[in-house]
This record gives sequence, C-alpha cells and structure tokens, in this order.
Amino acid sequence: MALAGRMRSIIPHFNQLLKSESQTQRTALLRSLLCPTNSVQVSRNYSTASTKNEEKVKVPLALFGGSGNYASALYLAAVKANVLDKVETELLDLVAASQRSATFSQFTRDLSVPADTRVKAINDISAAAKFSEVIKNFLVVLAENGRLRYIDSIAKRFLELTMAHRGEVKAIVTTVIPLPPEEEKELKETLQDIIGQGKKVKLEQKIDPSILGGLVVEFGEKVFDMSIKTRARQMERFLREPANLDSL
Repeated sequence: MALAGRMRSIIPHFNQLLKSESQTQRTALLRSLLCPTNSVQVSRNYSTASTKNEEKVKVPLALFGGSGNYASALYLAAVKANVLDKVETELLDLVAASQRSATFSQFTRDLSVPADTRVKAINDISAAAKFSEVIKNFLVVLAENGRLRYIDSIAKRFLELTMAHRGEVKAIVTTVIPLPPEEEKELKETLQDIIGQGKKVKLEQKIDPSILGGLVVEFGEKVFDMSIKTRARQMERFLREPANLDSL
C-alpha cells in the first residue's frame, strides 16, 4: 500500500516526462548492477565484459532467453549484496504497482521515449519508493536498453530462482471457490508427501468457475485434473462410443 501511494505520487511526473542475452551478457549485466555507471553506452555494451570473481556465486536454476538472463543477473547481484528477499519484495511490489497504473504501464512499453528520459524517470521512482541500490541499478539497465516492457516476465523468472534457492516447489490448485483452511492444509501435506523431503510446497490458489467443481492441481510437470468439467467430458466421450455387442 505504501509503495502504491508513492507510485501514485510520481504519476504526474510521468505525464511530464512522456510529453517533453548468453552467460557473458549475464555476467556483465551483473557488474553493471553492482557497479552502476551513468554511461548509457557502457550499459549497451555490457555483453562484452566478464570477471572471474562473479562466477563464484551461481544461480540455482539455469534459465534461458532474454528474460532469463536478466532475472539471473538480478539474482546474482542480490545474493552478492545479501538483499535477495528485499529485492524480491521490491520487484513484486513494482510489478503490482505498474499493473494498477496505466500511465506507468504505457511508459514501460513506449520505445519512443528517449533512453535518458526513461532513466531519469526510473531514478525518480526508485528514490520515491526507496528502492535498494540493486533494484534501482537493475531498473536503470532495463531503461537504458529498452527492456522495461519485459519487467513482468523477468519478475516471473526471478521468482523461479528465489523459489529454487529456498527449496520451494510451486503448486497451483484451481477450484470454484476458495478451499477451507483444513482442506488446504490436507492438500498441502499430501503434495509434500509426493514431493518428498528437501523441498517445500508453496501452494497458490486460483478460482475458476468454469471447471464446475472438483479441483485441478499443477506442480512441476504434473497435472492432476479432478474437475467436474473434465469428468463430464470423459463421460460424454464414453457415452458416444459405439457399444461393443460382441462382448455381451
């Protein structure tokens, strides 16, 4: 709520401003987060740099693609600065605030905004929101390279890394109405037994009236579909199959 309030306070400034990807890339991007520079050109050329010391900290999960590289670089920078939990909270708060602000969302996606204008806006937002240096420097890199529009997907990939770091396995349970606490606890214990020791289940509930009833559980590569919708379809297919009279 506090962040949302600070974001709202910066929106008028946004309106003013709007008017007036490989392991080597990941390593150099990490350096730009830990040792920020005001030079846009240096950030654009981050793909050409690397250091041996940065290889000492490793990501718990190999991610690929542009968003995966940025998320991995942010993870490494946060771990090195010992602010992983803080960075995770700030990143999620920023994404949530941007989803509530059409102005900010437009700003992140508008490539016609000059890079220096994007950077100035990000610095103002970071100061107003009192972001850590790691997240501020990261956002500046995104702004300089025209990658702010990927902040949502980067945040999702970053969550994969923090969950792997904590040994958590995300399980999504979809129901028509929220599960009562006792049923949620029982389901979580069942999933914990399936996953085994060394991992911790993190349960996320989704509401979807279209499944009609029952539940759908997704975790890892597994999907357990026990919804009434799926059972009804299975029954419909069964009833449509021609009867095999020879077996009678």
